Amino acid sequence: MTERASPTEGPAPSVFETLLRTVEEMDTPDGFKAELIRGKIIVSPWPRPRHLRRMRALREQLQAHAPDGHVAETAPFLFRFSAAERAYGPDLFVADETAFDGEGRHADGAALSLVGEFTSVSTRDADWNEKLDVYGGLVPVYLVVDMQDSEITCFRDPSPHGYRSRTTVSFGEALPLPEPFGFAIDTTGF
Repeated sequence: MTERASPTEGPAPSVFETLLRTVEEMDTPDGFKAELIRGKIIVSPWPRPRHLRRMRALREQLQAHAPDGHVAETAPFLFRFSAAERAYGPDLFVADETAFDGEGRHADGAALSLVGEFTSVSTRDADWNEKLDVYGGLVPVYLVVDMQDSEITCFRDPSPHGYRSRTTVSFGEALPLPEPFGFAIDTTGF
């Protein structure tokens, strides 16, 4: 009997799809998240407990001004950015609730109306560079809460070349957010 190649169904998954599936199937330890950054699976800790009050204060303010049908959360969800072949689990996000209706273990990054990242020594570079580039092509508002410099930066007006505008204030100052939020974040408790 001669051996013959047997046809497979559909094209082989891309490296991105394979890595994304691996991230989805990972059983990361409590307090850690796995993301696809620069084509690699990166496991990093969630923000430290000392960030809880700041995260909660920011989430509550955002939820009160979120667009209809959007939810502000700090839950560990993975968002996929297929065009950039990335998948991130933001520290805080505001997204269309319908993005969570599917059966998969990740949501489409296009559902995000805002992302917030709280920097740490280990994540600072990715938050300020890698994620800024990817979010800047799609997500309307990106907040970088820089815990090392005690500042918060709002990036807005995404374009294919990144964000067109940014505003930075020190903790304790009000940070204006553009529409669809249209209010100023109170950072006095930060």
